[in-house]
Amino acid sequence: MSDFIKILKFVKNYKLLFFLNIILSSVSIFFGLFSFTLIIPVLGILFGTHNRVVDISEFEFSVVWLKTFFSFKLTKFIDLYGNETSLGIICLVIILAFFLKNLTRYLSLYSMIPIRTGIIKDIRKLIHDKVIILPVSFFSNKRKGDLLSRMTNDVNDIEFSLVRLFNILIFSPINIILSLILLIIINLNLTLIVLLLFPVAGLVIGNIGRNLKKKSKKGQIQISKIMSAFEENIFGLRIIKIFNAEKIINDRFNEQLILNKKITSSIYKRRDLASPMSEFLSTIVMVFIVWYGGNLIFTGNINDQQTLSPQSFIGFLIIFSQILSPIKSLTQGYYDIQKGFTAAERIFEVLNFKIDYNLNQQKISKILFKKEIIFDNVTFSYGEKKILDNICLNIKKGSKVAIVGESGSGKSSLINLLPRLYELHSGSICFDNININHFKVKNLRDEISLVTQDPILFNDTIFNNISLGGQNINYRQVENAAKIANAHDFIMKKEGKYQYVIGESGNKLSGGEKQRISIARAIIKNPSILILDEATSALDLNSEELVQKAINNLMINRTSIIIAHRLSSIINADKICVLKNGKIVEEGSHKFLMENKSYYYNLNSKQKL
Repeated sequence: MSDFIKILKFVKNYKLLFFLNIILSSVSIFFGLFSFTLIIPVLGILFGTHNRVVDISEFEFSVVWLKTFFSFKLTKFIDLYGNETSLGIICLVIILAFFLKNLTRYLSLYSMIPIRTGIIKDIRKLIHDKVIILPVSFFSNKRKGDLLSRMTNDVNDIEFSLVRLFNILIFSPINIILSLILLIIINLNLTLIVLLLFPVAGLVIGNIGRNLKKKSKKGQIQISKIMSAFEENIFGLRIIKIFNAEKIINDRFNEQLILNKKITSSIYKRRDLASPMSEFLSTIVMVFIVWYGGNLIFTGNINDQQTLSPQSFIGFLIIFSQILSPIKSLTQGYYDIQKGFTAAERIFEVLNFKIDYNLNQQKISKILFKKEIIFDNVTFSYGEKKILDNICLNIKKGSKVAIVGESGSGKSSLINLLPRLYELHSGSICFDNININHFKVKNLRDEISLVTQDPILFNDTIFNNISLGGQNINYRQVENAAKIANAHDFIMKKEGKYQYVIGESGNKLSGGEKQRISIARAIIKNPSILILDEATSALDLNSEELVQKAINNLMINRTSIIIAHRLSSIINADKICVLKNGKIVEEGSHKFLMENKSYYYNLNSKQKL
């Protein structure tokens, strides 16, 4: 519940609209009750049972005086206009009151639209902003489908719950309170019966939904699993088809759907019991009121305040019936708000995630990298599994250092520590004896560009993909970067050229084209440190040749760290660092390592074979 209260803090950005909504809702309820109250004199005129009052005492604050005053005014009105004209005028006033009621009700709903849509926009922006600054390690334990579910389904649940909550906090209470005041004016005893019986009904209904919040959380977690499975199946569609695994995948997905159906059915069975249960209990109260009120009418003493005139009794029943709808809304809203509580908890699991470092906390903004990068006894683990163990490595400025080793040896983990995509557990990484933790993360990453084996591109234009992360980059700069990356020629053949939209993950481009776009993006950043993570290993020979030329252009006058699977591509590296099981087992030039005839020599021999 505390998390849901935090959601309500977003309302302060829309407080003027919120207060306007309260005013409009109150006016709408007033006109509605006023129109129903006018039915009483209409019935009195029709039945000829109107209690004529020709004189009235001085004002006193009491229900009796108010009823007498109303009868006095009605008597003068009927005497002035006659029964038929008075009836017509009152009917016209009822129509006008109903029109104003519905007009103000619509305006109150209209004023709620920017509140609910604005709050949802604010929440989604907050989630997205938080996800963007979260460390990469956060996503190692989270499914993408789960995060997507929180951004979509959970936020939608919050929107629905907010509407229900506003209804519970504003419209329903105002409606109930004003209706009860009118009922007290009509007859106090009948109203006391209503007040005694409804709390009993509320306890019965509240007991039904005691476990709804727990079941709602199970349902939302299951929806996350379904979205994750669906996203994975789309991503792996080619593999599914090649291995004829459609039936297996469909069966697995169907199991998730069946489980979700069971959980959702359980929630709906409990939730949907609220409306019929509240209606049945309300009917019991209504029948008791009819019995008790009828006996008051049978007493026959119209001047006794403990009795009722027929028209007042009918008016009481009509106004009482208007309480049933907001009360039913309260009981139904209770279930919907429970779902909102669960959704808020899941959203704040992301928003409250503590980041180990503050992006603006470090003081050094200017990075002067003159001599070397030093990895000093660097240790890193995923959970309890140690990935890197006391790594010591020096990388001279302007040099080309290759990192090689079998899969799982820790190559990618090592380079991910440099731009602080992950935080090391012990040891240090320094630029000229200054720990990188002392730099602002933004400024540190300004010095580094990354080209990966699988280029990460966005469903946008070629121009925007190349200029990603840069400010005030013009067409000439993008074109020059593309030329250096050997990408300009194929770009000019595309429809729209640099404004060509490349599709999701760049699926409208070939592997070599995507890689050259990625290299152009690294070139335009003009970094001092370049990281190449097996940048050519997934390409055919022709594409590899073009991409390698682009990489050679990119590495000029830059410190380059190269993760290579094909050892033939790093023969000319200034230093080759060989990793095995998270430790450096060899380092040196290609010639030195081959002459040493140890681990690197064996790796090279295997590749030749």
